[in-house]
Amino acid sequence: MDNSGSATRQKALAINLDATTYGTFAEIGGGQEVARCFFLVGGAAGTVAKTISAYDMSVSDSLYGPAKRYVSRERLEAMLRLEFAQLLERLGPSRGDAKRFFAFANTVATSRGESSKGHGWLGVRFQSRPREEPSSVIIHAHLLDSTTEDQQDALGVLGVNLIHGALLQRASMADLVDSLMDDLSRERIEIDMIKLSGPAFASVDNRLLSLQLVERGLTDAAMFTAEGEVVQPSEVLYKKPILVERGSFRPATKLTLDLLTRALDQFLQEPGVAGQKPVVLAEMTLRSLSESQGVGHEDFLARAEILEALGFDVLISRFGPYYQLAEYLAGYTDCLIGLAVGLPAVRQLVADESYFTDLPGGVLESAGRLFKRSVKMYVYPTRDAASNEIHTALQAPIPPPWNHLRDLLLAIGRVVPIHAYDESLLSIHTPEVLKLIQRQDPTWEAMVPAVVAEAIKSKNLFGLKSNS
Repeated sequence: MDNSGSATRQKALAINLDATTYGTFAEIGGGQEVARCFFLVGGAAGTVAKTISAYDMSVSDSLYGPAKRYVSRERLEAMLRLEFAQLLERLGPSRGDAKRFFAFANTVATSRGESSKGHGWLGVRFQSRPREEPSSVIIHAHLLDSTTEDQQDALGVLGVNLIHGALLQRASMADLVDSLMDDLSRERIEIDMIKLSGPAFASVDNRLLSLQLVERGLTDAAMFTAEGEVVQPSEVLYKKPILVERGSFRPATKLTLDLLTRALDQFLQEPGVAGQKPVVLAEMTLRSLSESQGVGHEDFLARAEILEALGFDVLISRFGPYYQLAEYLAGYTDCLIGLAVGLPAVRQLVADESYFTDLPGGVLESAGRLFKRSVKMYVYPTRDAASNEIHTALQAPIPPPWNHLRDLLLAIGRVVPIHAYDESLLSIHTPEVLKLIQRQDPTWEAMVPAVVAEAIKSKNLFGLKSNS
């Protein structure tokens, strides 16, 4: 840590000089840096009750119990529980009326060459006031510096920022998230999961924090499950087949659901998927989240409620072209990745040069980057507005010479038409359904799954007004 007048130094000193805070630091794995930051600035005797580095795995197991992986949320939470409980047991009776106790922990693996990158779990369990039940902040971070020393330095800074944010910067959740990157940069640290819990954060929705991680550029993607539980993506995606549908889901319609259901039916028949349970994802990009004026956090949560009602895990991302999404998912799995799309997505992929101006190779480079790995597109047909004809991936008009690229992708099985589909749903268009909801026109109910209609009506989502 820089010993000049850095924000990190000032934060560590502020905590050391706060007579009400007192805690334990437990650090295992690649980083032993956070406690050192507090010792370097002086005054640590007023803050540090204990530091511990259970570096040996057997010692770690004897203290915190066995774990499948040492760098994991499971290990971090065990560390926080034990260290906080011991602190409270030993010092609570004598100092509990005057102190806000905390336990900080991390478990980290620094990178070993270019084949892997460093990552770790960090957390703080704390009292926001004396004698209060504890609250917690847990994050997962990737360490992107090229050397172990620089990764350890970044870890020390991040740990100080986390402790300071939890103890002294809770008035605004947006400010707390932003403060995690003080004296750091996106080139050094990526934070792809944050979870807050306990009485200090009773009104906080962790799904919104996931969105803010992406909005503020702390990560390219964040994830929460169908139960609304925020997760680090590898906890769900690791070595699993993945099927994903991208959309605005404003709202999810019967066509939205039929597209994914039919794609899943074909995905499950793939030789590399058969017999496994794939992860089924709904992806919302920042572009789809901000494509209309007035679309804010309340609207985002409405979409999240809809997708959870349908039982979908949700990925929030900064990705534009599909190859960016595929490259991201391929970082977690070498199994088949399926993209459930409508026909317009294929037209864009194989014929819209304007969409790929950032790539020297344009459409050809985009297709190459998308399909260089185990990726297939499952394509739902569309009804042409002018002719009223149904167009499929097999015979939709694609201007030459790009029709040859479409034909090639079909021939090699990378673009797969969805053959079984509900023709009656092709007239459903999400923007029109949204307008019907906002006009209080009840005909929208026939255009969405029953569980979606119930969620919209019971929670007055998307501008629907209550009849009561």
